[in-house]
Order: sequence, then C-alpha cells, then structure tokens
Amino acid sequence: MLATLSPEVRQYLVVTANYWAFTLTDGALRMLVVLYFHQIGYSPLQIALLFVFYEAFGVVTNLLGGWLGALIGLNRTMNIGLGLQVAALAMLLVPESRLSVPWVMFAQALSGIAKDLNKMSAKSAIKLLVPGQDSGRLYHWVALLTGSKNALKGVGFFLGGLLLATWGFRGSIFAMAAGLALVWLGSLMLLKRDLGRARGKRKFRDIFSKSRAINLLAAARVFLFAARDVWFVIALPVFLSSQFGWDHWQVGGFLALWVIGYGIVQSQAPRLTGSAPGRRSAFVWAAGLGTVPAAIALLLGTDLAPQATIIVGLLLFGGLFAVNSGLHSYLIVHFAREDGVSMDVGFYYMANAAGRLAGTLLSGWVFQASGLEACLWISAVFLLVSALIALGLPEDNRSPQVVAK
Repeated sequence: MLATLSPEVRQYLVVTANYWAFTLTDGALRMLVVLYFHQIGYSPLQIALLFVFYEAFGVVTNLLGGWLGALIGLNRTMNIGLGLQVAALAMLLVPESRLSVPWVMFAQALSGIAKDLNKMSAKSAIKLLVPGQDSGRLYHWVALLTGSKNALKGVGFFLGGLLLATWGFRGSIFAMAAGLALVWLGSLMLLKRDLGRARGKRKFRDIFSKSRAINLLAAARVFLFAARDVWFVIALPVFLSSQFGWDHWQVGGFLALWVIGYGIVQSQAPRLTGSAPGRRSAFVWAAGLGTVPAAIALLLGTDLAPQATIIVGLLLFGGLFAVNSGLHSYLIVHFAREDGVSMDVGFYYMANAAGRLAGTLLSGWVFQASGLEACLWISAVFLLVSALIALGLPEDNRSPQVVAK
C-alpha cells in the first residue's frame, strides 16, 4: 500500500512518525521526572530547576538549528534530534545516587535541544513536501502534524505515569530509550537525503530573518505563548492543588486531558479559520482569546463558583489557543522561503521558545507575589499586544518573497 503513495506523502509519513515517536517520549519523560523526583523528596523549586535548561536551550537551538538545517539538510537535523533524545534518556539510567540536580538539568538540556531540532525539522519539511503554492493543503498538513503532536504529548503524560507505576523509573527510561533508538535507526534509512538543504551557501548572519512578515509573526508568537505560560505552567497547577485540594494525579490527569483536547482542536483549525487565513484572522482570533483570561480573572474576583470558573475557562482558553497556535504555525510555514525554509522556521520558533521561557519565569514570580488573578490579567494584556502586532502582517497570506523588504 505504501508503494502506491507519492514520494512526498511517504516522506511526510516518515517525518510525522518521527515527530510522533519523539513527542510521546518527550511528554512521558516530563511526567516521569516530575513524579519520580517528587517521590524521592525533591522540593517543587528543585523540580522546576530541572526544566530551566530545557526551555532556555530552545531559544538558542531554534535560532542555530534553522541555519544548521539549511546547511546540512533537515533529514540530518531531525536525526540528530532523535539521537540526542536517546542520549538524554540514557543519561538518566545511572544509579539513583548520581541523579543530582545538575546531572538531570544537563540531561534535560539535551532533551530540550533534541525537541527543538526535531520540531523545527518537521515543520520545515512540510513546506518542501507540499507541491506548488497549495495553501489549503499546506494548512491542512501543518494543522494535522501540530495537532496530533499536542494530542500525543498529552498521551505521553499518561504514559509516563503508567510506566512509572508498572516498570519503575529506570525500567521506563530504558524502554523509551530502546524504542526511540529503533525509530532513529529507521529514520536514518528512510528519510530523504538533503531534504531542505539550501542551494546556495548560507551565512551565519542570515539566521536573522529579513522578512517583515516573519519578524512581525515572530513578535506576535512571543506574546501569544508568554500569555499561555504565564498562568498555565506554574500558577495553575499550584492553584489547583492549594486552593481546590486536588492531588498530583488529579492535576496531572486534568492537564493531560487538556493537552489532548487542545491537540484535537488544533488539528481542526483549517475548518474554523478557513483554508488560507491571513492578517484579519490572526488579529480576530488573538483578540478573542484575550477576553478569556480577563473574564476568568473578573469572575475569580467575585468568588462565585471559582472551581467551575477555572475548569470552564481553561477549556475555552485551550480551544481558542489551539486555533491561534495552529493558525500561526501555518502562516510561518507559508511565509517561509522555500530555499532555506528551516532558517525562517527556526527563527520563528526561537521566538516561540523565548515566549515560553518568559511566561514560565513570570508564572512563578507573579503568582508568588500577587496570585493567579494577576497572572490572568498579564495574559490578557499579552494577547492584546499579540493581536495588535498581527495587524502589521500583509493583507493576504502572500509568501515572504513578495512581502519581504
């Protein structure tokens, strides 16, 4: 059956399978680390520190990874990412006495680098596998890849908890490392050589985009993801636990279901925004999303059914955020240059990582100083800024070869 498919579709399936396998281990590893190190007595602050390098290295990796992809090909950057994840998992197989905070932080740094190399490679590859300027088909493929990735990340959260309960920490890590190593070997054999390699020599200074559309979209992305993480990453789980008395299984299970639902909605984004969205859609959807955290903050201030307010508000926020994220993911792939696409995509996801990092740091600081309502108001302001930045995008979704200055 696979032999009857076009070469482009077969390559898309290889890229997607790689991305799915990586995402499962990424979600499972995060849950394993949180639950296991909590179990052996690490404090919440120590556990949070384990993930600082994971987020911080994403900024550098996306920026340099795009240039590297244009230089050596996306097949190689994807395979490097898979290999680094196997190495990161293998680092956690050492005896428990050696699982110090610095050691695990370094393993998580490798995992963060691997994740962003894999994501940048997968998103960039789609641009090259969709023939011509078929915007509708491109949007559909991007939405399917991105949505399925987020749904599988939620499945990974469940998988991590299940593996820890049945096989223990080291057994779980070994199983994931072995499984991903097999995927890596398959990718080395099946993924097209020189996929996405730029025809001309790319200078290092070219990592910074010269396209006005991509620069604006990157700026909007910073505020979009900072708006999510400023209340979702630290403030929300702590609030659910401390104010509602939820245990860590309830919190983790609810957030895992949220991520799965988020991914499902994201895969359907083309049906909600139209097949070729542009500036107007980016503004309207971001502005609409901004009303949700503001409404939650107002309702929490009245102390009327706070638990229902959080649950319903979070579900609504997740659905709207999924559409925003899917729309942005399509626009960056569409705007990116075909020759050296990974450089534009890498630059854009550098902005994505910067937004996540800023949101994560603000989430802990603002929640500790002023509570969840303050985090929600900051989220609303960030989303308004993101919407206003989107007004500067081109009137239609022309490629950057047309709109670049």
